Amino acid sequence: MSKDAVTPVDFWFDPLCPWAWIASRWILEVEKQRPIQVRWHVMSLSVLNEDKDVPEEYRRGLKDAWGPVRVCIAAEQKYGNEVLGRLYTEMGTRRHHERQKFDRAFFEASLSAAGLDPALADAAETTDFDEAVRASHKDGIDRVGQEVGTPVIEVEGSAFFGPVVTPIPRGEAAVKLWDGVVAVAATDGFFELKRTRTREPSFD
Repeated sequence: MSKDAVTPVDFWFDPLCPWAWIASRWILEVEKQRPIQVRWHVMSLSVLNEDKDVPEEYRRGLKDAWGPVRVCIAAEQKYGNEVLGRLYTEMGTRRHHERQKFDRAFFEASLSAAGLDPALADAAETTDFDEAVRASHKDGIDRVGQEVGTPVIEVEGSAFFGPVVTPIPRGEAAVKLWDGVVAVAATDGFFELKRTRTREPSFD
């Protein structure tokens, strides 16, 4: 990527996912040090897994995942894509750091803190936004295929799932990971690097 031009980086997230949250804080670290501009998009673990054979406990958890993505889409439709980043930050802080549950108070507080209409919390309980949720999800997932999770990132035509990393890389470590990920993702024919996770998500 050019060292002078600002490069857009598209990031698909589901507020439920702790690994996506870590990756989102990492990419904001990168944005401070590299000429990139993050553009946020919604994807849905509920949609991704609706036809998959997943543990019943996980599937029950996915029922709560519809609310936040509906609220995100409602906010995007009312205010534009640029509000998603700060709304995600408010949701993610409450969910992953403060361990709050997805309920109306959660959505109203997140929306208000992001400077958005708290009445958009109504979206959590309606299917009116589900078509748009599915369209945003499909836009991201079509770039990488079905055998992934969240986040999905695309930069300069190269899309990938991840990175799955903990704790949040910061400073020089964040940039080092970014440069490596971009180089790997841009390699023609490259598909996968993986190893078994041995740590729980850390939001430090």
